[in-house]
Amino acid sequence: MKKYNVTVNGTAYEITLEVVDAADVKAAAPAAAPAPAAAPAAPAPVAAPAAPAAAAANGETVNAPMPGNILAVNVTNGAQVKKGDVLMILEAMKMENEIICPCDGTVASVNVTKGSTVETGAVLCVIG
Repeated sequence: MKKYNVTVNGTAYEITLEVVDAADVKAAAPAAAPAPAAAPAAPAPVAAPAAPAAAAANGETVNAPMPGNILAVNVTNGAQVKKGDVLMILEAMKMENEIICPCDGTVASVNVTKGSTVETGAVLCVIG
């Protein structure tokens, strides 16, 4: 459980959110209450492929800070990158967020493509 403070129209609220992983969501889906008829159903997000274990062990992983869509991938496998370079653009809630390289190195793997949908914490790429 995570607690957050949220201010809406000048009124402060404390909220608590339960963190669930994909396995918990799939297991709980049949027991969930149906959505109201007026609310349109959102398409299920497509998870990004997982990073190879060997690449993750030998390099620094770059994870998605939030769920969203990959608008652009600016690097390829084997590309030389420097700390501060823009690796990719992640769109979340109609805002474009630059995913910045955390260190100098070589791109060991790129785990997403343009148009991919990712969840928070998904491995975007590995810098070796």
